[in-house]
Formats: sequence, structure tokens, C-alpha cells
Amino acid sequence: MSTASTGGATAGGTAGGSTPPAPDQESTPPQSVPRATSGSEGAEHRTVRLQMSEIAKRFGAVRAIRHADMTVDTGRVLAVVGENGAGKSTLIKILSGAVIAGSGTISYEGRQVSIRSTSDAMALGIATVYQEPQLFRELTVTENIFMGREIRKGGRIDWAAQTRKVVELLALLELPPRYATAIVGDLSIAERQQVSIAKALAGDANILILDEPSAILTDAEIEVLFRVVRRLTESGVSVIYISHRLDELFRIAHDVLVMRDGRTIGTYPIGELSVRKVVELMVGGILSETKHERQIDPQAQPRLELANLTRRGEYHDVNVAVRPGEVVGLFGLVGSGVSEIADSIYGIDHAESGQILLDGQPVAPRSPRHAQRLGIGLLPADRKQQGMFSFQSIMFNISVGHLGLLSKVRLWVDRARERKVAQDMISRLAVKTPSENQPIGAMSGGNAQKVVLARQLVERPQLLVLAEPTQGVDVGAKEEIHRIISELADAGTAVLVVTSDLPEAIRISDRLLVVRNGTTTVEFGANATQADVLAAAAGDVDGQHGPAKGAA
Repeated sequence: MSTASTGGATAGGTAGGSTPPAPDQESTPPQSVPRATSGSEGAEHRTVRLQMSEIAKRFGAVRAIRHADMTVDTGRVLAVVGENGAGKSTLIKILSGAVIAGSGTISYEGRQVSIRSTSDAMALGIATVYQEPQLFRELTVTENIFMGREIRKGGRIDWAAQTRKVVELLALLELPPRYATAIVGDLSIAERQQVSIAKALAGDANILILDEPSAILTDAEIEVLFRVVRRLTESGVSVIYISHRLDELFRIAHDVLVMRDGRTIGTYPIGELSVRKVVELMVGGILSETKHERQIDPQAQPRLELANLTRRGEYHDVNVAVRPGEVVGLFGLVGSGVSEIADSIYGIDHAESGQILLDGQPVAPRSPRHAQRLGIGLLPADRKQQGMFSFQSIMFNISVGHLGLLSKVRLWVDRARERKVAQDMISRLAVKTPSENQPIGAMSGGNAQKVVLARQLVERPQLLVLAEPTQGVDVGAKEEIHRIISELADAGTAVLVVTSDLPEAIRISDRLLVVRNGTTTVEFGANATQADVLAAAAGDVDGQHGPAKGAA
């Protein structure tokens, strides 16, 4: 395999310098160089739009980036991949102006530049769309898109001109014109993400950074996104695409930049790669694909049972059983109602009819605190909003749900014991951190997810509900979380995994139930195939769907 480029030109400007995004010395024309590609393309002529060379960055004792190089070509999609903690998020933040590099150089269209703020990046035409939409929920779509760059006529905002521009952008994203005046808070999370893309495009970006753009989109919305990306690249826009869904890379990317342990391993033409090869480059080894088989007594009393559970407008007649030591997957496409079911089990929302039974006894969790007292643990899907205190330490985030257990005579927290519990959990869950005092907000997504999970394991729950347990985490962290789930089940914990990640649902579940249109439809056994489960989720309940283990 040939490496396209692992280093950049050394003539770039200082990444963290104090000058504005303008030439530091006499400009040179954009570099146009031939590069080797795979397959029948042969030698291909490309124009370099941006180069980052020898970038490094520290956060205290943490070396987020040790040595990184990146080349972005005009009109091409560069995918950036790596495990959580590999440094890709920091590298992108440096390019977008959210973080200043400690050292290294940046060249933009042959000019030496310094990017010290998001304003510097935007002035260069660099726009970023983050996984979590950065929008004002109380304002309209048009107001959000033109915030801080309003179109004015005679000193006043030209609302008509702004609306016309927004309608054009929405058409590009295949959204109806009425969204221009919609309140962002009334939109779904997927629709808000599309609005974020429209906002980036409104600034005439020529480098568009998409950070996990498909993580919260349906398959149909992903297809729209890909069509938009293709149109942009055809018009000369460069796209940097960050994703943990490696299969997507082969549908949208031209080249793949791989990072590991704070270093860029290399940039590879997509035609020279496979999903397995990308994984091996990311983790530096080969991952096991063996599925752990557990023997579950089908006659054992369920630890959790949902009997005809119903909440109008969200789900109805849901029937699920999870026995001690069993991992049951609850799979549904976006909008199926699967996530709302998890919220009701944990007391975030409340069912209107039906029953929740724990060890055969009816319960009605009134709140997450009440659910925890009942022996139910939850890993929420939206960890940032529902599971993390971002500015607090790892130790605080692990112990905060167990202050009674960690207190002396229930008056004050035993700090020594709190630290010991945090250190034990960090070791047990293989959390990568220099100290239990590190703020969780400074951690990678996979490590932050493991910290949120650690909080639920301090007092081992009898029932653990995991909502999208590996959403937004890399393949290495996903393997570790799957290992933890398996160990918990082996130790007798009943585990319900609520997910829209089909490969994950099949891999870790002893049984798999499909949720469609708000209700449970088909049950699969351990030998289910992705095609059969997806067909059932899409409505093909009469087709072949593999050997099921019978009704729960």
C-alpha cells in the first residue's frame, strides 16, 4: 500500500502565531501536484487548498497531538478517522479556530496564515458543522443562519432577502421552504443538524468540516447529506469528513487520513482501503469478531418485564422481557419510538398504561433517582445533556450519583473513598486519562462515555439500560464497552441495549427485538442477519427473519 502524504510543506505560517489570517510574507500560488492514486485513475492532478504541517498541542500534561500533518485538496472529500483520543477532534478544532496550536505551520492556498480564532477561520472560508447543533432554540431558522451577518438595506435588516437566501439553502438540503420561518426548538435533532449545514454554507465556505454529521440522521437523511456533499465538491468546495461509521467513507470520501495516539499515520486513497484495513490502521492491531455465547434459562423469571407498555403518540403495546445474565437488544430506526421506551423505564417519562415489572413486582419509576433506588441503571443516549457535568472532574462525575454511599455518617463525603472508587473504575473500564481530576469535558467521546457508564456501575445495578451505548465513539472504545457489557451479563446483570446501530445490536445481543411504529414486532435469536432485522424494522414482518428463540 502506498501512502499519499504523511508530511506537509514546511513553508507554511505558524499555526499559533499572532498575525491575522493574511499572508505573512509574499504569497506563492496554490500548489498543483500529481499524486499516485489506486485503480484505473492513474496519476491524478490535484490542487492543494490547505496544508497543516508538524502540528502539536498540549492540554496541561495531556499531549493531545504529538505530530500531525494534513493536506486538503480542492473539490475533494478528505475523511479523518481515528480512535477517540487519537487527536482528530483537536486537529479539527485548531483548523476551525476553536483551539490554538502549540506549534506547527499552516498554509492556505499558497499563503502562510495564522488561525487564532473562529473569526480567522471563517474569514478564510473555513466552516465547521459539529455533531451537536450549535443553534439558538428560541429563534427561527433564518435568524440562526444569519446571526451576526445579517443582510441589511438602508441600515435595517432585509428580512425578505434573508428569507430568499435561506429558502435556496434549504432547497439544496431538500428541505421545504416553510422551514425558513420555523422555530429551531420545534425541529427534530436531525433537522437542526441540517440547519447547521445550511448556516455553514451561507458563509460561502470553501472548506466545510463535517464532524460526525450522520450520527443523528436517518438513512434517507444521510443520502440527502451525501448528495449535498457531492454537489459541493463538484463546485470546488473541499470537505473534511469525520465519522466513526467507517462504511460511509467508501460512499463519500476520496482520501482517508488516519490518526493514532496523537499522530497522523498517513493519508490513503480510498481505493486502496477496506473497512478492516482502516480499523487495523486506527488501532494498530486486529480486533476479534468472535461473539460471546451465553446459556440463558428461558424459564427463569425475568428481571425486567414490559407488559403492553403504552404512551400515546410515542409507543404502544410494548412487550419485552430481560432475564438475569441476559443481553437483550431493542432495535429500531430513528423515529420508531425505541428511545422513548428507554426513557420510561428510567423514569424520565412515564407510561400511561401497561406495566413495568422488576422480578415480577409492578413498579412505576417516578424519576431517575427513584429508578436508581429500584436497582435500575441507565446510560443515556444524550450523554452531554443527560449524563455529564462537563466542567467537573472525572471523580465528581463518577461519584455524584452515590454520595450517600460515599459519605461519612451521611454528613460529608469521604474524599479518600471517593478517590479510590474513581481510580478503581478508571482502571476497570480502561479510561484513558492522566488523573481522576481531569475535567470530563476535556476527554474524548469514548472515554467520556465510559465515565458516564462507570457512575452506573459503582453500586452494581440489577438491571442496566443502555441507550445508544457506543454512539459517536471509535471502534477501539466500542470494543471495550462491548467487553464491559458482556462481563456484566456474565456476572448476572440483566442488560437491555436500546440502539439504532444494527451491527452492534446483532453482535452483543442474546435476543433482539425490533421496534417499528412504536411497538415491538419481531424477535430474533443469536443467528439473525442484518438483512433480516433491517427488513423487519422497515415493515417486512412476513419475510424470512432467522431463528427466533420464541416469545419472551
